[in-house]
Amino acid sequence: MSESNEKELLYGLEARIAPAPAFFTAVQHVLASVVGIITPPLIIGSVLGLTAYLPYLISMSLLASGIGTFIQARRFMGIGAGMICLQGTSFAFLGVILSGGFLVKSRGGSPEDIMAMIFGVNFVAAFIPLVVSRFISQLRRAFTPLVTGTVIVLIGISLIKVSITDWGGGHGAADFGAPANLGLGALTLLVIVILNRTSVRSLRLSAIVVGIAVGCLAAALTGHLTFKPLQGSWFELPRPFRFGFNFDWTIFVPIALVSFISILEAVGDLTANCMLSQQPIEGESFRKRLKGGILADGVSCMVAAMFSAFPNTTFAQNNGVIQMTGVASRRVGLYIGGLLALLGLFPVIGSVLQQIPAPVLGGATLVMFGSVVAAGIRIMTQMPLGRREMLIVAISFGIGLGVEAVPDVLKQFPQIIGNIFGHAVTSGGVVAMLLNFMMPAEQHEKAVEAVKPIKVN
Repeated sequence: MSESNEKELLYGLEARIAPAPAFFTAVQHVLASVVGIITPPLIIGSVLGLTAYLPYLISMSLLASGIGTFIQARRFMGIGAGMICLQGTSFAFLGVILSGGFLVKSRGGSPEDIMAMIFGVNFVAAFIPLVVSRFISQLRRAFTPLVTGTVIVLIGISLIKVSITDWGGGHGAADFGAPANLGLGALTLLVIVILNRTSVRSLRLSAIVVGIAVGCLAAALTGHLTFKPLQGSWFELPRPFRFGFNFDWTIFVPIALVSFISILEAVGDLTANCMLSQQPIEGESFRKRLKGGILADGVSCMVAAMFSAFPNTTFAQNNGVIQMTGVASRRVGLYIGGLLALLGLFPVIGSVLQQIPAPVLGGATLVMFGSVVAAGIRIMTQMPLGRREMLIVAISFGIGLGVEAVPDVLKQFPQIIGNIFGHAVTSGGVVAMLLNFMMPAEQHEKAVEAVKPIKVN
């Protein structure tokens, strides 16, 4: 690791950090991801007619994310990556969960029946990452820096679309793209950039929190911060399998496929996390982190299904926060887990966070999601990109971004195909993996790979 890279971190992976800076750093991770955690249950609940249970579903999503994040950071008995790997509700499962919910609904199922089926199937599907984690060493050819870097870039590009949508005012906003919305997002982003480039450590650590606070203050002064009635109870305890447990193979198969594909996304996020935390991204130490991280993903999904939350995965959002704050200490992950679990026990707190204007969140998350793209590019270019590698990247990006831009290209296929492969991460990631297997490396590239030393911290 170069001297310049070493100076990028204020606190390394195993560094002890005082409670105050650890707390403020954790708050920034939570603010960067809380919307992503609660959005999937909001969408699923609204579409499937589960609005009566939405406060509980949101609360349990936050609780499950907190438990999963704590497990990842703690790394107990080989379970967990031992890094700040924030667990959040996965967007990749939205399509297949909605399809399964509509199927139960078409059979005359009640909202409780829908949730019993969804959470039952998700609980069984959680065993897939548990099993795959045991064979990470054998699957290392599928998870090369080229493949994982490509997936990370696609993840970042997909997230940037969410940021820009929020910056404009949010999906379906009547004043979408209004100058006032763009101004709020720009102000938030400007404050974050200025504070991030300062030499004062405390300001750098709190850049995102201060940026969001300034953005909210400006929104309040200009009449763009509208307080909505708080929803949900003040305190809610989790109840395992509150809605029962059902299973159906027809619903399980597509969810199982997405569970396997989401492992590729998790590998990409874990690789980026290792790089930003200045840990090796190859060798035995790296494989152990991948193994523990994917195993913890499976455990997190089991906990989520048990407590009536949707599947979790390692979020890419917090990688941008690590880069922005320069704090990679895994002890911050324990704080993040505690904060998210606390939010889950007090649903009203999550309701308060929903008051943050969308343009402010968009401005704050844009730089972080852009950092995810930059991290993917750095991973992809760990080795020189030859003709083979350039072809793989070109085709993967072309298909992944093309399908996401024009999803109707898959409308002649069964709906389940469109639900699974209508996203850049899944389509582009699968293509990258297949091409990496099908296109043999040239002999001189294999020789370089054979003698290349393992990176150490």
